[in-house]
Order: sequence, then structure tokens, then C-alpha cells
Amino acid sequence: MISLEKAVIARLSKAGEKFEVLVDPEKAVEFRMGKEIPMDDLVASMEIFEDSKKGKRASEEKINSIFGTNDPEKVIKIIIKEGEVQLTTDQRNEMLSEKKKAIVSIISKRGVNPQTNLPHPPDRIMRAMNEAKAIVELEKRTEEQIERIVKEISPIIPIKFEKVKLAIKIPAQFAAKSSSIIRSFGSLIKEEWGADGSLLSMIEISAGMQQDVIDRLNSLTHGQVELKIIKNE
Repeated sequence: MISLEKAVIARLSKAGEKFEVLVDPEKAVEFRMGKEIPMDDLVASMEIFEDSKKGKRASEEKINSIFGTNDPEKVIKIIIKEGEVQLTTDQRNEMLSEKKKAIVSIISKRGVNPQTNLPHPPDRIMRAMNEAKAIVELEKRTEEQIERIVKEISPIIPIKFEKVKLAIKIPAQFAAKSSSIIRSFGSLIKEEWGADGSLLSMIEISAGMQQDVIDRLNSLTHGQVELKIIKNE
């Protein structure tokens, strides 16, 4: 479990009641973005509170009435996922700064100046992002923001990413929750539903994203996804 000194409050108001848990700020944000986090790394305790500052615990009857279960792990995950993580301004700014640096690093490694075919230095990309007032979203995966930010800075510095198409087949049992995730990776070219309930999609993504997308889909489907990479001519 994390220390109480490091923990912040995750709060969910539901059916007129308030529920709070004490969480690691960074891990909670990562969990809200879909990353699997061990409970010991995610929370300071398995207690569910009505008011954590006063140490007032929520009753089991109330928890069961609102959530339909008294399983603390299930309830805590719902609170973090659906509620609000109370980050301080300094915590939020620091996490946004680190995410912005990660985005800059990825663009510098994957993109090139089409006029010289050489990569842009990170400081040039950072200046272009600042000039374009490109917004970095804390609770959105880094990879999901790359394409938008590249479009926003392209009028300032010429930049090109090699693109590939990815044909995807998701089994029926994972299809419903996969569609929006697949769309978040890049440009959707086509999407069809098979007679067996499977999802057939084709998206265009930056070539450097291939492994990240493959890993995410394998994790989502427990390795049951079918993938084919089609390089652009």
C-alpha cells in the first residue's frame, strides 16, 4: 500500500451519496486511462469512506445498496474510474509537464522534416507546441494525442510521419468494448461487424505506433486478436 502522506482523495457522488478512497495520484490517473494497476500500488487502504478527512467510513449496507456489491476492490475501482481524483495544482502541473515531454520525445523520434528528411530536435517541437497552444490532456493516453498535436504544429514546423494500415479482427466477446478503443489509435478506414459478432476494422496509424497498438489489443483480448500490417505504397 502507498503512504497516507502521498495519497489524494478519489471521490464519487452516486445516488445522492458520497464515497471516497485514498489513492496514489499518478497511478489513479493511469488506471483511469485503462492501465491495469495492482491494488497495493493504487490505494493507501481498502477502506471506503463517506468523509475520509474525518475518518468516517461508508456503511456496508449503503455500499451494497448503491454498488450492488460489498467487494471493496470492485467498489474502489468504480469510485476511481467514475469519480474524480483530487489532484493538487502542483501535482497536475508536474504530471502534465512529464506527459508533454513524453509527447515531444515521441514526435522527435518518429517524425521527420520532409524538406530535409531529418528529425526535428525536441526543443524545436516544444517551442512549436507552445506557439500552437497545443493542449496536452492528462487523462488521455500519450499515443492517443500524438496525431492531433502533430496536425496542430504542422503549420509551424513541417513534419511527416510514415503511415501504415492495420487490419484488425476482434472476437465477438471483446468486440463491443473494442470499437472506441480502436478508433482512438488513428484514422478509421472501415469497420464491419461479422455474422458471428466479431469486429473487423482497418485503421491508419503512424508506423512508430505499431507495437504499442498491438500490445494494447493483445492485452484487451487476451491474445485473441488477429492483426495484419499493411504498409502504404
